[in-house]
Amino acid sequence: MTATPALASVLERIDADLDAATDRLFDLLRIPSISTDPAHKADCDRAADWLVADLAGLGFDATKRPTPGHPMVVAHHEGPAGAPHLLFYGHYDVQPVDPLDLWNRPPFDPAIEETPKGKVIRGRGTADDKGQLMTFVEAFRAWKAVHGTLPCKITVFLEGEEESGSPSLIPFMQENAAELGADLAMICDTGLFDRDTPAIVTMLRGLLGEEVVITGPDKDLHSGSYGGAAINPIRVLSRIIASLHDETGRVTVPGFYDGVPELSNSLKAQWEDLGFDAQAFLADVGLSVPAGEAGRSVLEMIWARPTCEVNGIAGGYAGAGFKTVLPSQARAKISFRLVGTQDPFKIRENFRAMVRAALPADCTVEFHEHGAGPASVMSTANPMFAQARAALSEEWPRPAAFVGAGGSIPIAGYFKTELDMDAMLVGFGLDDDQLHSPNEKYDLRSFHKGIRSWARILDAVSR
Repeated sequence: MTATPALASVLERIDADLDAATDRLFDLLRIPSISTDPAHKADCDRAADWLVADLAGLGFDATKRPTPGHPMVVAHHEGPAGAPHLLFYGHYDVQPVDPLDLWNRPPFDPAIEETPKGKVIRGRGTADDKGQLMTFVEAFRAWKAVHGTLPCKITVFLEGEEESGSPSLIPFMQENAAELGADLAMICDTGLFDRDTPAIVTMLRGLLGEEVVITGPDKDLHSGSYGGAAINPIRVLSRIIASLHDETGRVTVPGFYDGVPELSNSLKAQWEDLGFDAQAFLADVGLSVPAGEAGRSVLEMIWARPTCEVNGIAGGYAGAGFKTVLPSQARAKISFRLVGTQDPFKIRENFRAMVRAALPADCTVEFHEHGAGPASVMSTANPMFAQARAALSEEWPRPAAFVGAGGSIPIAGYFKTELDMDAMLVGFGLDDDQLHSPNEKYDLRSFHKGIRSWARILDAVSR
C-alpha cells in the first residue's frame, strides 16, 4: 500500500502500538455506561471523564459538558494554518445487556477471542460505539506521537445518550453551534460493506411512523348476532392496508414519490461492482423473491428507494382458543422509509387523507404520530469525499464505495439542519457484530485497520 513518508511513519506507529491501543479500549469497555438505566448514571459520568482525560493527554482542550441527561464530551485541537477543520462524532453510551444468561462471558469484562473468522474483541460496546470511536482517537494518538501535532484542526464531539433517544442532543447543538462548527463532520457509527470492502455512507433514509386506530361499533359484538349487519373495523383496516401498494409494489399514497431521485449512472456502476448477492441476502432469512418495486435491484430497494411497511396489527381476540367476537377497534402501526427530498409531513398529511377517504359509514379514525424525519443525502462534490474514498481504498483489499443505508442515523441529519454541515459516515463494523445483542463483538482487524484508515484519511484531506 502506498503512503507518503509522513503517513508511513504514523502507520508503523499504529502497528507497533496495537496491543497498548487494545488495552486502552478495554479500559473504556469495562465502564458499564448504559444510558437508559438510571442506575448507571454514575458510570456514564465515569466514561465521559475517562474520555476527557484521554483526549487531554493527547493535547486536546477537552471538557465534560453537563446536560439535563448524560454529559457531552467536547475537545479541540489546533492544526496547521489553512488545513481543514474536521469534527469527529461518536457515542460512549451502550445498550443494556439483558438477557444476561445468553452472554458467553461477562459483558463488561472484554477479551480477545479466537473465532473461525479471526480474532474478535468481545464485550458490550465493542462495535457500538466505543471500539469505533477509539479508532479515530488512536489515529490522533499515533500522529501526535510521530509528528508532535495533528495534520488538521480537530473537534471531537462525543455523546452519552445515543442509545436512549438523544434527548439532550439538539438543544446542546443549538446552544453550542458556533463552537461545534467545522468544514465536515465525521461519523464512525457505520460499517464495512463486507469484510474486505470499505464504505462511505452518502445516503440515509428518513423515517415516518404512523399508528392508525379505526373504530366501528361502540363495543365488541357477538359475530353471530351482529355479523353482516355491523361494520367490522378489521375488514376496513385490512382493505386500507391492501390498498397502500399497487400490483408492481409501488406505494399508492398520493404524492409519495415527489422528491425521489433516480440513481446516477456512476453510483449504479459502483453498486454493481460490489458483487452483492441478492439471492444469498434473501436466503439468509428464508426468502427467495424480492418483494419491493418491480424493476429495481435489491440494493436499490434497501438503500435508495422509499418504502411503506406495516409493522404491527391488532384487533379482536388473538389469544388461545377461539372467540367469535366482532371487535370495536382495529389498529396498525405503519412506517415509511424516505429518500431524497421527500417531505415526511406532506406524506403524513396525504396518508391520513387517503385513510379518511376510505372509511365507510359508521367508522371513525384516530392517528398517533411516531416520529418524522427526512432523509439525509451527502454532497459528494466536496473533494474530501473523493480523497477519503481513495485513502480507504489504499488500506483495504477492495476499493471503497459510496453506499446507501437502509436505516436512519439522525445525527447526520442534525449536523445539516442544526449546524449547516455535511457529514461523512465511515465505520468498520460488520453485519455479524451482534449490535444490541448478547455477545457483541468487534473484529480486531476492524479495530486495527480502522485506526490505519483514519490516519490515511487525515493525511489525504490535509494535503
